[in-house]
Amino acid sequence: MKVGILGTGDVGKALGNGFLALGHSVMLAGREPNNAKAEEWLKKAASPGAKTGSFKDAAKFGDIVVLATLGTATLEAMKMAGPENLNGKIVLDTTNPLDFSSGKPKLVGGLGDSAGEKHQKLAPQAHVVKVFNTVGNALMFKPKLQGGPPTMFICGNDAGAKQKVTELCRDFGWETLDAGGIESSHYLEAMCLVWVLTAIKTGGWMQAFKMLRA
Repeated sequence: MKVGILGTGDVGKALGNGFLALGHSVMLAGREPNNAKAEEWLKKAASPGAKTGSFKDAAKFGDIVVLATLGTATLEAMKMAGPENLNGKIVLDTTNPLDFSSGKPKLVGGLGDSAGEKHQKLAPQAHVVKVFNTVGNALMFKPKLQGGPPTMFICGNDAGAKQKVTELCRDFGWETLDAGGIESSHYLEAMCLVWVLTAIKTGGWMQAFKMLRA
């Protein structure tokens, strides 16, 4: 499978490395070709399946496309990639629209105005699935935590896309819980803020959510 990743930060690189480890081809993309962070990742990856390019290159390349840019800049990144290049594709939305301007992170948007919903509206013929937004990049691939595999909460409108994402999450070492349609994005994005605030308070960033049942 070919995976295009929009974003050259820690999240994009962590997911890119995970997909490479599973035998997939990955294009890590910045705004322009030959992005310095992407080229550095390419050298470290040292894999024939690793490539770099622009946002548009990655959107065209990927069977699956990952949104891994700064949450408040993702709409711009999607426009640069060309929403038409996402038509019919599963789009993994890992982003959280957090505002750090006041020092403490604040969530931007609310019900009906979440990042996930905005991204789906911009690319109406894509299958956007919110995923990997409630944990830090260090635990995204094969997390080793006491209590067994943590729970990855996902949401999106297309049942087939969510089933594929569930399978991918299992390959990445997670159990998955479907939180409903893309309108549930606001709640998952708020979960990210809970994850961040508790990590700041305790100093423990190696943490993840798990759903427990009787």
